Amino acid sequence: MSELLEVPAPLVTRPLVLTDATAVYEVMAAQERHDLGDVSIEEADIVGDWQRPSYDVSAGTVGVFDGDHLVAYAEHMGGDRGDAAVHPDYRGRGIGTELAGWMQQRARAAGATVVGMPVPIDSPGDRLLSALGYRVRWESWELELPEGATIAERELPAGYTVREATPEDYESCWTVLEDAFLEWSVRDRESFDDFVARTIHRPGFEPWHLRVVTDAAGEVVGVTYVHPFGSQGYVDRLATRKDQRGQGIAQAMLVDAFAVARAHGCTSSTLNTDSRTGALGLYEKVGMRTFRTWVNRAKDL
Repeated sequence: MSELLEVPAPLVTRPLVLTDATAVYEVMAAQERHDLGDVSIEEADIVGDWQRPSYDVSAGTVGVFDGDHLVAYAEHMGGDRGDAAVHPDYRGRGIGTELAGWMQQRARAAGATVVGMPVPIDSPGDRLLSALGYRVRWESWELELPEGATIAERELPAGYTVREATPEDYESCWTVLEDAFLEWSVRDRESFDDFVARTIHRPGFEPWHLRVVTDAAGEVVGVTYVHPFGSQGYVDRLATRKDQRGQGIAQAMLVDAFAVARAHGCTSSTLNTDSRTGALGLYEKVGMRTFRTWVNRAKDL
């Protein structure tokens, strides 16, 4: 599909491979640093996504190169999910528009009827996609528990326990997370093997990153996935089984995630949520504050 791109000479394009993950991270980091003043992605995030057994990296990606140097990239991750980045030094050459067109063609060829991607609100990427006819599907927010903030204790129900997940818990973790996220996310169910690739096999994984709440019978009823991001503890995913909600389990899991991240050297905690989940109030109740807004813009195909 890379032949569909028209980029100015001497730039060239090719599909990417897993070993290009570092170069993709560097382009994305340069773009975020320029537009936001800091970086909100890690190379491990890209590797975790790309090593999913269901994902063919070369079929789903394209890179734009100046010699051997990657200067832009796009990918279709499956379904309605895409992403792209252009190094700030290479903006104004029509590369972003070409990548958006490539993403649409790739998604259409895969049978998708819509494709979208997240962009910081009012950023150059947001303005470009708006000009190309992309509509806003939802808003998302980055929230932070600031350094030094007091973490109020939250009690679990009697007989419930929070602890590190063990390998015997992994399938239950996957089930609880997927059941919860599919209540509001319109996508196919992620396979267990893909879940493992993005969590247990994510570079840098340690057992304390995946945590569970169990009931009096020992069944997993809540799951948190938290890992370091620089000096921050990033709460990547959190879910409570539907029949167990309304007991304060989610708040207790959040407080546990903050505390365990601090115990492992993190000075603050962050997470993302979006308008589909209705969870913003939960995070604000435990002392988190919004510091950045993104929008997911999509194009009907």
